[in-house]
Amino acid sequence: MEYLLVIVASYLIGSIPNGLIIGQKFYNVDLRQFGSKNIGATNAYRTLGPWPAFWVFLTDAVKGVAGVLLGHYIGGTAAAELTGGIGAIAGHNWSALLGFQGGRGVATGLGVIAMLSPKVTLVVFAIWAIIVYFTRYVSLASIIAAALVPVTMWLLNARQEFFYFGIVAALFVIIRHRPNIERLLNGTESKIKAGRKTESGDAKEK
Repeated sequence: MEYLLVIVASYLIGSIPNGLIIGQKFYNVDLRQFGSKNIGATNAYRTLGPWPAFWVFLTDAVKGVAGVLLGHYIGGTAAAELTGGIGAIAGHNWSALLGFQGGRGVATGLGVIAMLSPKVTLVVFAIWAIIVYFTRYVSLASIIAAALVPVTMWLLNARQEFFYFGIVAALFVIIRHRPNIERLLNGTESKIKAGRKTESGDAKEK
């Protein structure tokens, strides 16, 4: 019963569409109508600019942190923490509030990993940032970083349960990036480019 409570509660927390809420409430912009039509931080950056994207990324990461904390305080075991983390990522990727649509799970997954293994988080985030800096492809950086999570956990001797979670989390992120993978292979993927919201309420790139 405790695990059921953890998975349901963490899924509902993960389902909160932070990007949609921030875009509509503070900028009168529905991120689903612009750019990649995704509610994550990358599309927020392209559509609204770096500061709104930062808040979308942070609040999405907090969902992952909350999922792990729920597992910790309700279940009190590593398995319960992992259950909460997976629930939060699943809620973000397939939100019940958005017709089971959602984001890519990168920020929420990072929040989960930050709670489980801070060292892995630092390594993976550094690799992600380097790839973004040199290629300007956030999707490519996210896919590679996700794939390296279980590898880094293995190299740093993380707990076996966390290693298996890393595999599951990586699969979540990579599967959600299938359209991006196709565009990368076709050479049509968009590079990161900040945008801004105009006075008329239209979001345009700059």
